[in-house]
Amino acid sequence: MEKRSLGKFGPTVSAIGLGCMGMSEFYGNADDKEAQSTILTALESGITFLDTADAYGTGNNEELVGSVLKEWSGEAFVATKFGENVIRKQE
Repeated sequence: MEKRSLGKFGPTVSAIGLGCMGMSEFYGNADDKEAQSTILTALESGITFLDTADAYGTGNNEELVGSVLKEWSGEAFVATKFGENVIRKQE
């Protein structure tokens, strides 16, 4: 698997990442065992960049990813997003 550095001094990760959004919601019923198998297969294939967010499955997605990574400590990079929508009244 080709590797890339994130930024000038960032970590080195796989050039291909695994987006985990659909593993907890959005595309039908979630299947934790299938999702865990997908993550494990990706890791075994050399994919070390996983993308998730606290909004996916109301935090369940990050727990799902973490359940697999506990056996792969230090071997994967998890990108996560968070935030708050702020609506400002225009003056």
